[in-house]
Amino acid sequence: MREYATQMEAARKGIITEELRNVAKKELMTPQELLPFVASGKVVICANKNHKCLDPQGVGSMLKTKINVNLGVSRDCKDYDTEMKKVMEAVHMGAHAIMDLSSHGDTIPFRCKLIAECPAMIGTVPVYDSIIHYQRDLSDLSARDFIDVVRLHAENGVDFVTLHCGITRKTIEQIKLHKRKMNIVSRGGSLVFAWMCMTGEENPFYEYYDEILDICREYDVTISLGDACRPGCLADASDVCQIEELVRLGELTKRAWEKDVQVMVEGPGHMPMDQIAANMKLQQTICNGAPFYVLGPLVTDIAPGYDHITSAIGGAIAASAGAAFLCYVTPAEHLALPNLDDVKQGIIASKIAAHAADIAKGVRDARKIDDKMADARRVLDWEAQWECAIDPETAKAIRADRKPEHEDTCSMCGKFCAVRSMNKALAGEHIDIL
Repeated sequence: MREYATQMEAARKGIITEELRNVAKKELMTPQELLPFVASGKVVICANKNHKCLDPQGVGSMLKTKINVNLGVSRDCKDYDTEMKKVMEAVHMGAHAIMDLSSHGDTIPFRCKLIAECPAMIGTVPVYDSIIHYQRDLSDLSARDFIDVVRLHAENGVDFVTLHCGITRKTIEQIKLHKRKMNIVSRGGSLVFAWMCMTGEENPFYEYYDEILDICREYDVTISLGDACRPGCLADASDVCQIEELVRLGELTKRAWEKDVQVMVEGPGHMPMDQIAANMKLQQTICNGAPFYVLGPLVTDIAPGYDHITSAIGGAIAASAGAAFLCYVTPAEHLALPNLDDVKQGIIASKIAAHAADIAKGVRDARKIDDKMADARRVLDWEAQWECAIDPETAKAIRADRKPEHEDTCSMCGKFCAVRSMNKALAGEHIDIL
């Protein structure tokens, strides 16, 4: 019998759990260093007690920046085997979390397979699954239906759930009054908003929040407080709707902590570069340092097909300013369900952003691999370079496709290679160009 219900409660009691010990080792910290961060809520270890194959990770601004990958079937793309291949490829490439956003079919077997086989953290958005699980349209669902699906996901072994608890009936009037360009672009947020409009009732995730906390405490499910009013275009960034919801999420964070329930807070969204750092600091202040989980942010609205790049730019700025968790964005964002190649490109872009941010914020040994790469490049050691590369397969393929005449150069510079010339010059050797 465990002496604690959640990782937060254990830390507050001074108990070093096996999960905390594993996370500390990965972060090059001692368990004693990590313990107060988990106890205070500044680090979460998303670890449902029913997720037996989990390889635990810590999420917090002082730790390595973590990456989430969104997957799942839809009515137009409903091949569960393909989605499972994407999951395993994502884990192989270094994703720390998988969110199952399936919106079609029998979702329970796929979710249970994920939890049984996937070592990454598993997240879900129960409001999506409510419609699929009951096979009833939105207006025919009751508040109790939504809460029961949260319990189902917790029982299944989901490590974190995104719940849009921060919008209320007051939000309906705000959205109408402030006339945002893009209204609500959060899929879950729009469903909760629509349900409130059609039924006249309060947001069930807000009204029954205490009951949800009891469920999450029982299974040690981390709540990811969804930002229903995240900006969906640059024009809506940092507006009244976004900030007012953030204030409410700060209040809900404190209520969760009172029951030892771990919390992450979700954030933007589309946002101009010059607003990102200020938004990160604002969230840290309002939410008392709870880990910030951001989608992007996307720094321009005009790059469909390349939004993994716009997201990586914003993600690097956000993480260097305090965001702890980046939700990847693929080239298919705004366009289609991502295929396997889209998933790969999205992960690589997010990994670059996360790593760049870790270097900037001084995460322990973050730059060590970059220094190894520099050493390998200085001596033109190609094999050592592949070992340091974020995506060695792509790097190898590019070099193989355009092989140089001489192995100690590349086909860009040939014998004009600066590294080659400097090595020879410093060794007192003759430098042959022609």
